[in-house]
Formats: sequence, structure tokens, C-alpha cells
Amino acid sequence: MNPTAADLRATYAGKKVLLTGHTGFKGAWLTLWLERLGAKVTGFALEPEAKSVFLTAGVAASCEHRVADVRSFAQVRDAVAACKPDLVLHLAAQALVRKSYDEPLATIETNINGTAHVLEAIRVTKQRCAVVVVSSDKCYENREWVYGYREDDAMGGHDPYSMSKGATELVTSSWRRSFFPPSKVSEHGVRIASARAGNVIGGGDWAADRIVPDCIRSLAKGEPVGIRSPRAIRPWQHVLEPLGGYLLLGLRLLGAERPQDFCEGWNFGPEAASAQPVAALADALVKAWGRGEWVDQSDPRAHHEASLLRLSIDKAHARLGWQPRWNFEETIARTVAWYRAQQDGAAVADLRALTLEQIAAYEGPSQPLPAPAGRGRPQAG
Repeated sequence: MNPTAADLRATYAGKKVLLTGHTGFKGAWLTLWLERLGAKVTGFALEPEAKSVFLTAGVAASCEHRVADVRSFAQVRDAVAACKPDLVLHLAAQALVRKSYDEPLATIETNINGTAHVLEAIRVTKQRCAVVVVSSDKCYENREWVYGYREDDAMGGHDPYSMSKGATELVTSSWRRSFFPPSKVSEHGVRIASARAGNVIGGGDWAADRIVPDCIRSLAKGEPVGIRSPRAIRPWQHVLEPLGGYLLLGLRLLGAERPQDFCEGWNFGPEAASAQPVAALADALVKAWGRGEWVDQSDPRAHHEASLLRLSIDKAHARLGWQPRWNFEETIARTVAWYRAQQDGAAVADLRALTLEQIAAYEGPSQPLPAPAGRGRPQAG
């Protein structure tokens, strides 16, 4: 029998989940979803930004809110020991390419050392649990190919951020192979997978130097939207798409007869039609907002950013039973609806309700998810 959205609830209800980065954009949405599924969430993160979905949607009420820093091994170890999690979802990261040029060492300390701290804390506390380490589509050595990167393609990275995400995957692979080999999962009880998502958008993201928040800020002020790389192509997806992938991956690690079959790297990206130029995204945002315009602010002297990036999601579809549910148009509509509500003065309770409504809409009426398939050819990561 194929698993359904109800099976997610059956898996997560009552489970103790340690979620790093819960005050961030993706982490806040995931906290609300986990609570909806009945999980007991311990959040571990820095204080939220003053303008964040964590604050505007009242997410603190949905978890044990622990303010801490993944750069401190002692703090991570103490959180694992206190929570005794069934599942660790590691999302804490410095997530901006342009910021990594300004703060390369901090990016390395957070993304690489932070990941090592999480995995080492699980080792020294001897905590038997499932682990999903979230990295990025930018972990791959980007050769500007027209086809999507597969999970066994080479790790790499031109800029400090991308490099740190490739290294995050190598750290994860090293701890898994050295200390938690899948072939011995019955002995150590630790099941580790990694997840690589595309360019995630959705309501409540206010990070600097991200295309959607930049557009919304300008549109709300009635100013032209400045676009740095209008011809760059990215795999756009609503935030709920990869989060659904993380949750399904967690389900397989927690409940499968052979969880070791899922202790690998996994891509969660959109269908090919949602890989669109930045200019197309800006056009769609302006149209959905109802007014405004964008202008080309390309700067040949700017730091390098990849112009073409696509992910192959064949493995997740075939073996996890995961596939995207919202197309490009619905992703834009849901995203703009959230920002419009905030712009119109919606209260915290209203924005929280809207966020939960979008989660419920994404889940659908117990939509069936395809059953996992057997292993194909060996995959790296």
C-alpha cells in the first residue's frame, strides 16, 4: 500500500525531532509542518532576524525554542543529549552566496564545522537516530551543463558558499562511512542521509540579496526591481516542495524495513519546466503583485555566480516515491499571496493561519505518494 499524507502523521506523531536552523526561512516552515504532524520539536538556532517568518507567523509557540550556535560543539552536544531525538534535521547554515564572499571564514565555520559538530555530537552521545543533513544544489561542481546534476556527480563549488556546501556533503559522507556505516545500522542505530534542494521561494523570506525578497521589497515601495542576473536559470520551487522531500526521507529512515537503503544523498528539485530565467521569475512576480516593473542591473564586475543550474530528481522519484506537486505558476501565486497578506497588515495569528493553510493545501486530502522502489545502480554521497 502506498504511503499517504496520513502516513507522515503516523510516522511523526510523538517523535522527538531536533531541528537546527528553525528560526530561518525553511526551518520556520518546517517547524509548523512538524507540529501539524504531531512531532515534538526542539529548535536549535541563532535568534531570528527582526523581520522573519519565524516571528511574523508565531513559530516559537510550536517548538522548544533553544537559542544556540552550531559553531559551538558543546552547545550542539548538550542539545542532542537533552533532546534525545528520534530524528535530527540539520538546516542551520549561512545560506547566501554573496555574503560568503564577505564572510568566507564564518561561512566555513557554520556550514562545514557546524555539520561536523552535529554528527560528532550524535557519535559521542551514542544517540540512535535518523539524520537528514540539508545542503544545497550548489554543492555540485557546476559545469554549466544543460542537464540536471545527479547525486553521484562531483562535489565542488566556485564561491565560498558553494564550496562549503560541497564540503558539507563530504563531511556527511565521511562520518557515515567512518562511524555509521549503513551496513551496520543494527549495531549503531544511526541512519544518515543528505538532501540537496533547488532555489527555494515562498512567503516570509526576507533575506538580503535573494531575488524574491528583493522584488517584494521594491514592489511594496512602488520602486523598480533591480535584477542582477536576468538571464541566469535556476530551479525555482516552493519551500514546501523540498520540505516535503525531507519529511518523506525522514519517514524512510525511521520506518523502512531497510533504512540503510536510504542513507545516501538525494536531490529535491522542481520539474524541468520550473527551471526558469531570473527575468521570467521577475515578470511573474510583477504580474502576480498587480503592478511594478524590473530593470536590468547586471554588473560585469560583480562576484561570480553560476548562470545555469539544474537538478535531476529521477532518483527521489524512483526510489523515495517523491515528486513535486506545485508548478511554477502556483508557486508564484502562493508566494505572492503570503507577502500580500503581510503587506496588507495581517496579524501574527492570521499569517500563522495562512502558513498552515498553505501546508494543508500542499498536503492535499491524503494524497497518495508513490511507494519506494528498490535500489538502482549505486549512488555516491
